Amino acid sequence: MGSSGNEDNKLVVFVEERVEVIIQTAAEPSEFTIPGSDGEHRLQEKYGRTTHALAFYKHQVLDHLNGAMQAFLARQEMMFVGTADAKGHADSAFRCGHAGFVKALDERTIAYPEYRGNGVMASLGNISENPHVGLLFIDFGEQIGLHINGGARIVENEEFLTFLKDHPAEQGVLGDAVLKDIMESDGGHLERWVIVEVVEAYVQCSKHIPPMQRMDHDIKWGAEHPRLKGGDYFGAAHGQK
Repeated sequence: MGSSGNEDNKLVVFVEERVEVIIQTAAEPSEFTIPGSDGEHRLQEKYGRTTHALAFYKHQVLDHLNGAMQAFLARQEMMFVGTADAKGHADSAFRCGHAGFVKALDERTIAYPEYRGNGVMASLGNISENPHVGLLFIDFGEQIGLHINGGARIVENEEFLTFLKDHPAEQGVLGDAVLKDIMESDGGHLERWVIVEVVEAYVQCSKHIPPMQRMDHDIKWGAEHPRLKGGDYFGAAHGQK
C-alpha cells in the first residue's frame, strides 16, 4: 500500500487540476479572456473564490456600456473617481453635477466636464502621468451602482467641441441645456473635459448601499464664511493639526 504522504500529494495535484479544468471550460467556448489583475486572481485561488469570480467575470463584466448602463448614466448626478500617479500613489475624488453631466458618447467612450475647483488638480495631475481611472456611480435611490474602468485623457474645451463635430453624440452633449448655458456664458466654470475609453463596466450590487433620498437645496456660490463654504470644515487652516 502507498504511504499517507503519497496520498496527500496525489490529493493536492487533483485539486490543482480540477481548478485548471474549470478555467479552461469557461474560456474555450467564447474565447473568454479573464478580466482583473494577477493579484485578485491569486487571492481568489487562495481563498477558494475562483469559481465565483469566474461566474461574475463571465456574466457581469462587459468591455463596453450596454443600453441599460447608458440609460443609468443619463440619470446620475454624482460619481467617485479613483486615480493614481506614475508611482502608484492613489487618490479618490468626488464629482457631481446635474443629472446626466457624464455623457456616454458611444458604447465605449464617456466624457465628463471638469469645473473650476480648488486649483490642486489632483485627479487631472494623476491622469497626466497615469491614464488608468476607476469611476464609481452610486444611485442611492435605486440602491444600485456601476463601475467603469478605463483609460482617460484630458481635453481642453475647444478641442472637445472640435471632437464633437459630426460625432453622433454631438446633439446629446450640446443639446444639454445646463452645459450649453455654462459653455455659452463666461466659460469660467467649465474649464476642460476628461474623455474615458471604457475597458470594463460592471454592476455594484445593492446589498450594502443605504437608501437615501435626494433633497434640493440652495448652493452658497461665492460664500466666504467658512461654515457656509465648507472649505475649512475640519479646522485645518485654523490650528487643528
